[in-house]
Amino acid sequence: MDKPLKNPPTYLISSVDHALRIATMLQLEGELTVSQVAERLGVARSTAHRLLAMLVYRDFAVQDDRRSYRAGPVLELAAHSPSVASRLRAAALPHMHRLAGVLDESVNLGVLTGDTSRFIASVESSQALRVGSREGMVFPAHRTTAGLLLLAELADDELPAIYPAERYADHPADRPDLQRLRAELARVRRNGFALNQGRSERGVVALGVPVRTPDGRAVAGLSVSMPSARYDRRRLPLLVGALSRAAAAVEADLAGPA
Repeated sequence: MDKPLKNPPTYLISSVDHALRIATMLQLEGELTVSQVAERLGVARSTAHRLLAMLVYRDFAVQDDRRSYRAGPVLELAAHSPSVASRLRAAALPHMHRLAGVLDESVNLGVLTGDTSRFIASVESSQALRVGSREGMVFPAHRTTAGLLLLAELADDELPAIYPAERYADHPADRPDLQRLRAELARVRRNGFALNQGRSERGVVALGVPVRTPDGRAVAGLSVSMPSARYDRRRLPLLVGALSRAAAAVEADLAGPA
């Protein structure tokens, strides 16, 4: 199995980590309150307020008349249009909570951003041994379930534009073998799901299905993650079925009233 792609720094600075996570949330989701930030980070309201104040000072955030925060000039791209990620997250979270309750495993929602995939929502399992929240994390797309699902929507001749050789000139080992990747993406398309066994993180198995817009376009990957010691391939049909039902419910909410 592959080694984990990212390890926390030896000297993790939690305040910096929290500030970066807030900036990510503002950019992806739009407006947030102090209470929402405190709840998402698991910190006191006073801590969330201090972090937001620093982001405002550095123009990463601005506060409006209703005392809510949104992306500031540095992140202004997200401030000028409704966030697709925000709508996806809002539609998916209730169904993710239900799915996590049924399966008692962690559930994630991810989107494709170039050659990476970003987790925009996570619901953790209640089990002591579980896959922790991945919200806000970014991984190489070809190493994640959501990334594989969304890359599988592309035509084979689009992959070189996603993975141009010149971008990886200084670290060629990070560029996937496109022939092997095409074969894997074809398998994902045939199956309708992606299975990731230790590709993004050692000891973790993830299984996912796409979430589609009413016109059939895949916009996210909905996945369930578990410690590899708890994965039983005989449960694969059950897991795919539960994921597919949850994805259909998210799609119905995204479509809105008929």
